Amino acid sequence: MTGDRSLADAEQRRHIGLIGGTFDPIHNAHLAIAEEVRAALQLQKMVFIPAGLPPHKANRGNTAIRHRVAMVRLAIATNPHFTISLAEVDRPGPSFLVETLHILHAQWGPNTALSFVIGWDSLQELPDWYDAPGILAQLTHLIAVGRPGYVEDQHMDKLERRLPGLRERLRIVDVPQLAISSTDLRRRVAEGRPITYLTPYAVERYIIEHGLYQTQQTQHTER
Repeated sequence: MTGDRSLADAEQRRHIGLIGGTFDPIHNAHLAIAEEVRAALQLQKMVFIPAGLPPHKANRGNTAIRHRVAMVRLAIATNPHFTISLAEVDRPGPSFLVETLHILHAQWGPNTALSFVIGWDSLQELPDWYDAPGILAQLTHLIAVGRPGYVEDQHMDKLERRLPGLRERLRIVDVPQLAISSTDLRRRVAEGRPITYLTPYAVERYIIEHGLYQTQQTQHTER
């Protein structure tokens, strides 16, 4: 009887993927990565989490959060598997992932398994993130995305020593390599160059209508 109940609980458990960022602006590479991860791991939802106040970019002139949230909403509107969370927008202070995960677990309950998408470059820095062990403890999977055919990084042993349990939770997903970055899109707009086909049309129209990125902002590198 107990075994049957456990099996039923497992079957009812929701598996949700999380993808965070400043999304300044969101672009087609973000969307392609999210869909590839969702399909590869058969996740019910991919949740985009715009950062309210990114700890590592707090003084770098990010676009107003209302614009970044609006662009994310426009970008994901046509995909029924995509949604948005304002967990990092609605709370004050820096957007620490460990605190965001606490909030989401409280909102969605114990039958929701959370998996977080991270790039290979950010994975190398993960042991230095605020309460990195607390992040791992709350995730079912940490999903590292890289280029097709990418072999596990030689630094994995070092990362595991610095953050025990990392390898056990790590899942690697090859994703399409679209050479698009938010930094480049902002630069293109400021220089009067096209961003058509680099970001959804609705986002492009929003940028034009609200006069975003017309001048070079304080530069910060962002994918």
